[in-house]
Amino acid sequence: MEIKRVLISQPEPSGASPYTDLISKWGLTVDFRPFFRVEGVSVRDFVAQRVTLLDYTAIVFTSRTAIDSFFHICEQTRVTVPETMKYFCQSEAIAVYLQKYIVYRKRKIFFGSGTVASMVQAIGTKHKNEHFLIACTDQLKPDVHKLFTKEKLKHGSAVFVRTVSNDLGGLDLHDYQIVAFYSPADVKSLQESFPEFRQEDIVFATYGPSTARAAEGAGLRVAIKAPAPNAPSIAEALSNYLENNKRDE
Repeated sequence: MEIKRVLISQPEPSGASPYTDLISKWGLTVDFRPFFRVEGVSVRDFVAQRVTLLDYTAIVFTSRTAIDSFFHICEQTRVTVPETMKYFCQSEAIAVYLQKYIVYRKRKIFFGSGTVASMVQAIGTKHKNEHFLIACTDQLKPDVHKLFTKEKLKHGSAVFVRTVSNDLGGLDLHDYQIVAFYSPADVKSLQESFPEFRQEDIVFATYGPSTARAAEGAGLRVAIKAPAPNAPSIAEALSNYLENNKRDE
């Protein structure tokens, strides 16, 4: 099958990206279209979770949207976050974003290098006795809880961020030979926008085991999976697929 057009279910990169090489090498047209967006939960939905924020001594953030939602909830519910609260973030970029709400130098802020494991490393033995609140999305990441449980860290969770499917009206997936999904929420959005969708010859690529499971659970055939030993990213997995496809022609 000749591959001419690829759809990536992500926002378009602002500069060069791993897909730049694919475009130049293979002469592809690569389009970017987010299938969903994230937004903070309403105060009503948060209150319904019956979580008492001040029961916790540390907050765990894996996204900037969760930070926005957390402080919005605190403001609306008249919760004053104590000076002693500690913040653990998955990356430095997320940690720096806290400056929007707090004086960075006066708070206890710690961060990892982009993975949950690195964030747990930042907790180490020094902070292991904190009571952690994991600020989750409704697309729960079980690896966070599994790792905190494995390390015997006292923790709870609350949903601060929800995923909302984007309107995909006007998009014809059959204009593309390959469609790449990065999240189970992409699959959900596809099903909501196109309940009668038939895959036919479209090749689906997925990032992460949960995304692959969601796609296959929806009856889709997944031909390209990342990360893999020879393809840590979707871009590299696509490159490998295109190489193999060329040899098979």
